[in-house]
Amino acid sequence: MLTKTPLTYSHLSVNISAVTHTTAFNSTTTSGWDFFGQLLNKIPLPRWAVYTIFAAGLLLLLICCLCVCVKCCCKGKKKKKKQEQQINLKGVNGSTTTALVQPDMDDLEYGSGDKPRGRLLYSLEYRGENSELTVGVKEAAELKAMDLGGTSDPYVKVYTLPDKSKTCETKVFRKTLHPMFNEYFKFQIPVAELNDSTLVMQVFDFNRFTKHDIIGELRLQLGTIDWNHVIEEWRDLSEASKFEQENLGEICFSLRYVPTTGKLTVVILEAKNLKKMDVGGSSDPYVKVQLVLDKRKWKKKKSSVKKRTLNPYFNESFNFEVSFEQIQRVQLVISVWDHDNISRNDAMGKIYLGCDASGNQLRHWADMLSNPRRPVAQWHSLLSAEQVDAALALKRTLKIPFIKKTF
Repeated sequence: MLTKTPLTYSHLSVNISAVTHTTAFNSTTTSGWDFFGQLLNKIPLPRWAVYTIFAAGLLLLLICCLCVCVKCCCKGKKKKKKQEQQINLKGVNGSTTTALVQPDMDDLEYGSGDKPRGRLLYSLEYRGENSELTVGVKEAAELKAMDLGGTSDPYVKVYTLPDKSKTCETKVFRKTLHPMFNEYFKFQIPVAELNDSTLVMQVFDFNRFTKHDIIGELRLQLGTIDWNHVIEEWRDLSEASKFEQENLGEICFSLRYVPTTGKLTVVILEAKNLKKMDVGGSSDPYVKVQLVLDKRKWKKKKSSVKKRTLNPYFNESFNFEVSFEQIQRVQLVISVWDHDNISRNDAMGKIYLGCDASGNQLRHWADMLSNPRRPVAQWHSLLSAEQVDAALALKRTLKIPFIKKTF
């Protein structure tokens, strides 16, 4: 019994030392967690909030690292691509690289007036016995493209100088550079005035809501032409002359006709670049809307006066009762006037539409009739009052027709 006792004690000593070593390790680990726990306890936030903030910070740091890596990769690719472009350009001849450089604006504008504008085929015939000049506008070819699609909407305006009392226009041809007009116009020119007269044929590009762009023109001195035979020839269009007739401005309005109710609606929208009538360089414009039936004045309405402006905005609507039978014979006259409190009001410009009109005026009227119950808006260039009055040839007597109604 006494011999076993030391063995038992040695075994116990070994176990005690082992237990002491384990306890020391656990005490070190526990003290680390206790320090972290005490640090969290000092933060005046719940544990879930602290953990959320910590996770968000790690996520933000990760995103920043990812962005830096992507930027570095893209920068390296750009450098590599630039080096490849430089290497490729070195192998190109100098004569070719000049074509790759975009020209300066000065280079584009220089010589633009010398660019081809197209050709016009026309015919002329003069009969001295009745002092009548017949101008035939046959066709045009290779016209300059004025629209973004590489085409134009051409029409031709014909008049004589210095007496520009009559202006004729052909129909508008859509999206073509080779229109076939085949239209004839007659002008009364005495033989004594023939040598001092000039025939002007201008080709325009039609735009419904903006000013029409001129493609080119022909100016023929009638005194230098041999009238012993009919003339028919092609001639190149030239740039429009700088000295044009006085610009009276433009006006925009819409037309709407309802056949079932016989209601014609004219909406005067706006005008621009009107003639200066007052001493201060401005005007007080207003618009008269008048219907002419069978060459007699019929109905008339007028807009409000816009003070001191050359670009008035009206947006005023006028309604007229016009039967379907009368719409074929009626003429719509729109005139712009300068209001004056002291003296008489002065006419600034006129325009008339109807089945007897021509050019853009006739087209606008036809568009209204072919699109019933739908307003059709368009810009028009104002003409002189004398020119419009001469074309209408109004009768002096006033006769108001009676519209039969069923009650």
